[in-house]
Amino acid sequence: MKNYSKLDILTDKKALCVDDDEGILKEIKETLELFFLEVLGVNNGEKALDEVKQNNYDVLFFDISMPNMDGLEAIKHIRKTNKKIPIIIISAHTDQEYLWRAIDLKITKYLTKPFVKKDLFEALEEVALELVDYNPSIRLKDEIIYNYYTKQLENKNQYIKLSKSESRLLEYFLKNINKVITYDLILDYMWDFDKPSKEAVKAIVKELRKKIGNDLIKNVYGLGYKCEI
Repeated sequence: MKNYSKLDILTDKKALCVDDDEGILKEIKETLELFFLEVLGVNNGEKALDEVKQNNYDVLFFDISMPNMDGLEAIKHIRKTNKKIPIIIISAHTDQEYLWRAIDLKITKYLTKPFVKKDLFEALEEVALELVDYNPSIRLKDEIIYNYYTKQLENKNQYIKLSKSESRLLEYFLKNINKVITYDLILDYMWDFDKPSKEAVKAIVKELRKKIGNDLIKNVYGLGYKCEI
């Protein structure tokens, strides 16, 4: 039987990695791909801003010194519209000025180059817990519990596994409990390119409802859905 860990929370998540050093970017990206569903790498702050505006990421990894726009300046822009996304800085800078600027920007972890993989793994564990508000499971209703580590539902000691699409969408709903989530928001979150029609969203919701019941995810006519717990 598989032993699950905090890092399993990341298996249906997407990450953006930003570094202008091609070798370091490749190394970090290959490491992150062991844990994340998808990892994209870009080489400057302006490209990172464009990516964050156009696509949905769950975690960001930033270098500081880069052409066009440094990492902290890019993060400052991101924080104007997204206060919660976990961000890890991986930088050669250890100056107090940079550290204080990072603290003001609510950085989850600040790692120095050359980074030690053990430190990166510990930072990833912190990020994983932050993504689920430090609760490894959530009770959806009296008899059904969702486990963020295993991506499974527990129903009266029976375990029901979810597909990556199902767990990703369910966790998106759980991050936005009692909020109306439009079809467009879901499509943007679930697919970066070649977005399907809203029928694809309806199909995933249909499968989720078979596993968690029909009463948790409500239809909002003409708009999308609302998750009520």
